[in-house]
Amino acid sequence: MGKGGQDEAVRPDGSGSPGPDPDVPVFPFWARTPSECLAELGVSADRGLSSDDAAARLHKYGPNELERHAPPSVWKLVLEQFNDTLVRILLAAAVVSFVLALYDGAEGGEVRATAFVEPLVIFLILIVNAVVGVWQESNAEKALEALKEIQSEHATVKRDGRWKHGLPARDLVIGDIVELRVGDKVPADMRVLQLISSTLRVEQGSLTGETSSVNKTSHKIHLEDTDIQGKECMVFAGTTIVNGSAVCVVTGTGMSTEIGKIHSQIQEASQEEDDTPLKKKLNEFGEALTAIIGVICILVWLINVKYFLTWEYVDGWPTNFKFSFEKCTYYFEIAVALAVAAIPEGLPAVITTCLALGTRKMAQKNALVRKLPSVETLGCTTVICSDKTGTLTTNQMSAVRLVAIGRWPDTLRNFKVDGTTYDPSDGKIHDWPTLNMDDNLQMIAKIAALCNDASIAHSEHQYVATGMPTEAALKVLVEKMGLPGGYTPSLDSSDLLRCCQWWNNDAKRVGTLEFDRTRKSMGVIVKKAETGKKRESSRAKSAITTLIFTINHDSKTKKD
Repeated sequence: MGKGGQDEAVRPDGSGSPGPDPDVPVFPFWARTPSECLAELGVSADRGLSSDDAAARLHKYGPNELERHAPPSVWKLVLEQFNDTLVRILLAAAVVSFVLALYDGAEGGEVRATAFVEPLVIFLILIVNAVVGVWQESNAEKALEALKEIQSEHATVKRDGRWKHGLPARDLVIGDIVELRVGDKVPADMRVLQLISSTLRVEQGSLTGETSSVNKTSHKIHLEDTDIQGKECMVFAGTTIVNGSAVCVVTGTGMSTEIGKIHSQIQEASQEEDDTPLKKKLNEFGEALTAIIGVICILVWLINVKYFLTWEYVDGWPTNFKFSFEKCTYYFEIAVALAVAAIPEGLPAVITTCLALGTRKMAQKNALVRKLPSVETLGCTTVICSDKTGTLTTNQMSAVRLVAIGRWPDTLRNFKVDGTTYDPSDGKIHDWPTLNMDDNLQMIAKIAALCNDASIAHSEHQYVATGMPTEAALKVLVEKMGLPGGYTPSLDSSDLLRCCQWWNNDAKRVGTLEFDRTRKSMGVIVKKAETGKKRESSRAKSAITTLIFTINHDSKTKKD
C-alpha cells in the first residue's frame, strides 16, 4: 500500500502476510470499541499479557521486525553487468584478440607489447563499466534497507500487571499493552485505548504524506472500509508521537503492519526483471551488429581462402590440396581485427558514464536509482504522479514570514525569513535589527522558546525534530532571531538551540496548559528571579483570532 492508499483490515492473528488471506477472517479494530478490541485479542488492559502468553505468541507469529532479504552478492552484481549483448561482443572480441596475441608468441613470433594493447584496453573498459554498475546497485540496495531505520527500537509495555520500560520492540506481540509518549516512535500498529493527555497528535507523513500531524482519539470509527487517514483511533508503526500520550494495544506486528506492506511492495518491485527501453534498444543494436560483423568477417576470410588453401585440377576435379595453417591464422586475425575495429568499444563506457552522472545528480535531490538504465527511462517520462511530501518538499516545516507590531500599535513590521529545513543555520531573517531588538520582538522570541515542547537533533547529515512540526519551526526561528543586543551564546554548548536555551534559563517554566481543540491554544506559567523577588507570568501561543477573542473576553469580565 502506498502513501494514503486503501489498506485492508488487520488480522488479529498477526501473521506476516503482507495482504489479508481471504480464508482467514479479519477484524476491523478501528470500527470497534476498546473493550471489543481487548476481548478479540484476549487481553486485559489492567494486567496486559502474561510472560508465558507473550512468549507463546512470539514463538507463533515471529518477532516484530521487517523481513530481511539477503542482498545480492558482489559476484552476482558483477555478472549482471555482463548481461548485455554489446558487452558480450566486446568481451568475446577481447578474448579472441588476447588468444591470438599469445598464439603468435607461442609459434615463435616476436611477442610485442602493442599486440596486447587492444585487448587490454577493451578489458579495462569492461572492468570500469562493471565497477560503476556494481557500485551504483550496491548503494541502492543499502538505501532500500533504510526503510527499517524508521522503526522503533524500544517500547514501554505492560506485562504481568507491571510496566516494563525499554523492552526491545522486536519482542512486541499482538495484544501487548503499550504506553506511548511525546517523541516515541510507534513500534507496531496499535489501537488507541485511552488518552493520558488531553490530546494525542501523530506525525504519520512516512505513510500518508500528510504535511501536518494528525489528531488521534480512542473513539471507534463508524466505517469499516476506510483508508489510513480515516482511522483516527489507530497509530501505525514508523510514525512519531509529537504531542500527548496514550495507552494502546498492539494489533499488528512485523510484516502485517502498514509499513510492512510497503516493505513487501518494495521487495516485489526490486525483483522485477523487465528491461528498460534503453536496454532493449542496446540489445537490438548488439544483435544486429553481431550479425553484420559476423557476415563481413566470414566474407573477408573466404575471399582470402586462395592464399592459405591451394589445389590442382586433374580431370576437372580438384586434387593435391595444400593448406597453410600459418596463413590461415594470419587472415583470421585480419578478420578479427576488422570485427574489433567495427565494434564501438567506447559506447558502453560512454553510456555508463552518462547514466552515472545522471544518477549522481538525482541522488543529490534524494532520488534513489537502483538500475542505471532507469535514468534514461525517467528522462522519457512526460507525466510523473508523485507524493509531494518528502519528494518535492523537505517534509520539514519552517517559518517564512515574521510580522510584529511596530513602534505604534497601528504599524506592522514584516520580515522575510529564509530556510526550509530544521537547520538553525539554514537561512536568515532579512533586515533584522540584530543589535536593537525591541520589547515586542523579544516577547515573540520568549514565547516561541518557552511555550514550546519541541526539540531538534542532528542525525546523519540531517536535522530531525521531536514534537510538533510547528513548534520545531518556531524554535528554529528563535535561533535565527538571535538574542537582545547581539549577544552570542556560548559556542561550547552541545545544544543546537542555544538561543532557546538562553531564554529558558532566563525564565523557568513551572506549569503547562496543553493545547486542546476547545481552547485552541497552549499556555505556560514561567517564574523569573528579578531584583530578589519571585514573579510569575503566563505565556501563550495560538491563532490570532483565538487570542483576540480571549483578550476581549477577559477585558469585559474585568470591567464587569
